[in-house]
Amino acid sequence: MECKNTALLLLLQPYISKKSTPPVGKKPKYHFNQELLRFERIQKTAFDWLKSFLFHAFTGVSMGLIFFFLYLTFFDTPLTKRLREENEELKVQYKALQKQSEGLREVLDDLQQRDNNLYRAILQAEPIASNVREGDFSGTNRYASFAKMNNSELMASTTQQVDVLTKMVYVQSKSYDELLELVKNKETRLLCLPAIQPVLNQDLTRTASGYGPRIDPIYRVPTFHYGMDFTAPQGTDVYATGEGKVLQAGWRRGYGNCIVIDHGYQYQTLYAHLHTIGVKKGQKVVRGEVIGGVGSTGKSTGPHLHYEVHYRGKPQNPANYYYMDLSPEEYDMMVQIASNFGQTMD
Repeated sequence: MECKNTALLLLLQPYISKKSTPPVGKKPKYHFNQELLRFERIQKTAFDWLKSFLFHAFTGVSMGLIFFFLYLTFFDTPLTKRLREENEELKVQYKALQKQSEGLREVLDDLQQRDNNLYRAILQAEPIASNVREGDFSGTNRYASFAKMNNSELMASTTQQVDVLTKMVYVQSKSYDELLELVKNKETRLLCLPAIQPVLNQDLTRTASGYGPRIDPIYRVPTFHYGMDFTAPQGTDVYATGEGKVLQAGWRRGYGNCIVIDHGYQYQTLYAHLHTIGVKKGQKVVRGEVIGGVGSTGKSTGPHLHYEVHYRGKPQNPANYYYMDLSPEEYDMMVQIASNFGQTMD
């Protein structure tokens, strides 16, 4: 075969261009020149060389990228592995932070309840609305930066919880500052508020009937009981529940021997069915001072003290005014006892 090719080239030699011979190992390409009636070797131009180079370079780079992405897909690099481990650790930390936030939220909720329902009630300060305490974090763009991240929902919800807690702590701190100022300016007011039980009743066994609908012991019909009854032996000491001035000390229809004390700040207390009266009208008294003795005068079925608290001319549930005399547990028990329906002693 090789001899035949050599012979063919010798025969075509007169018609082939006398240009440089091709590199060894590469077969030259020819085309037939119809004008000169001879074969001419095809010469590659610089543009042809450039196209060939770019083609091979593109092919090589493409193959390299394909293998690179396949490697990244099925095999973790040390950096990827480390980042993946850090991501899992951060996820665990976020969940732990979320759980701690929920616990702190419960504590803050309890503080807020005490703030609104107890401290502010005592000092006659307006309660703080929940939307003010928690703020408004419902903006659609506030946590948009998490949208493109892995675990975006967990990160956004946890961050929002922390923001809410931060706002709640700030508002609660400001609330306590406000209450402290009220206390400083109203020390006298605190001394005047009815804040203890009118008889010694630490074991709560003397609570006979509380505030609310009851059965009248005389007429046996439903009626509303505007105070709280404390059973005790006749003559048991009765105490003023706050500092104030005696408005009435004498007989009152239905109440028998009765004492009414004006504590100022639109508060008044009433002590009824007394056996003895130890104060006079116009006399000033202080909290804890003995003002009389338990009895059964007036419309009564037995020795007891009928005690009422009035604020702005309206009767209040006395059970809400024993916070200086009872622990939280005793206070809860007192409220429960006072809420029981039954028969009064007057």
